[in-house]
Amino acid sequence: MESPPFDSELLEELTETSGVPGYEDRVRELVVEELEESVDRVRTDAMGNVVGTLEGDSEYSVAVAAHMDEIGFMVRNVRGEDDGFGFVELDALGGWDARVLKAQRVTIHTEDGDLPGVIGSPPPHTLDEEEREKTAKVEDVDVDVGLPYEEADERISPGDLVTMDQTTERVGETITGKALDDRVCLFAMLEAARRLEAPDATIHFCATVQEEVGLRGANALGVDVDPDLAVALDVTVANDLPEFDNGEHVTELGEGTAIKLKDSSVITNPKVHRRMQAVADDRGIDHQLEILPAGGTDTAGFQNTAGAKPVGAISIPTRYLHTVTETAHVDDIAATIDLLEAFLETENGDHEYTL
Repeated sequence: MESPPFDSELLEELTETSGVPGYEDRVRELVVEELEESVDRVRTDAMGNVVGTLEGDSEYSVAVAAHMDEIGFMVRNVRGEDDGFGFVELDALGGWDARVLKAQRVTIHTEDGDLPGVIGSPPPHTLDEEEREKTAKVEDVDVDVGLPYEEADERISPGDLVTMDQTTERVGETITGKALDDRVCLFAMLEAARRLEAPDATIHFCATVQEEVGLRGANALGVDVDPDLAVALDVTVANDLPEFDNGEHVTELGEGTAIKLKDSSVITNPKVHRRMQAVADDRGIDHQLEILPAGGTDTAGFQNTAGAKPVGAISIPTRYLHTVTETAHVDDIAATIDLLEAFLETENGDHEYTL
């Protein structure tokens, strides 16, 4: 099996690092460290967004955005009996399907360090038919930390953060793990920043916060950065699985990077996505078109926060979104980096995006 044509160790580090909405600190440290080697200046803001600026030869500016946060939880309560074990109740940070949470390992991030825990699942043969068919809800999920209630209550506090415990692995031609949404695109942005030299346009590489709870970081940066053009990077649905018909696939793994036409939050500028396709064709970069029926990205956060802006988006096809086994194809990741680099190095302000 050939090694991927990119820094897989950095991708692994980014995806395995914890950072839920509003608490992206550990990821932010990695991003700042990487950007400082690639750009002219790096700054952070009061929300925790990171902006690394690579000065171009003109005042024309492009913002590239990928979000740092992953879906996770906040501790709501620790419950139990004085002579029994403690169990942790959760509040969701982002969109979870509670069905995928059973029998998973988690990490609770406390003030005094990280604690392991498990979300258990009762043996199916101990449940009656009504219990087996019950619709799972996040508020019904408890974390077992294996500690007496008194000790658990002392060590864990409401407001502590909880993330899924999962490694990132190579599986055939794919990479799988937690938080590929959106660390794989954050990685693609950092790789493009490494490769880009002496661009005509000034490029702002934006690592955003709180995307999973409402595009909040991007909404702020749309005003603060106020670019002439914005391009967002995010994963997108790949339902290329046996249980889905071809028309439900949205994208397919191994068919190249995805150029977004629309999702439920944005319709990208036609002139921008057509130029992306032209660049991909010219450079021989495999690509597909994305029409996503439901779901939004930071693209929408930049489109009109500081007046009308032309926006485009590049996506990485990913299976099993919002689970701990999100899966993307190494060739699609490489194609995304290649297209972003090629698009940015040919962006000079001469392209007319007014409709």
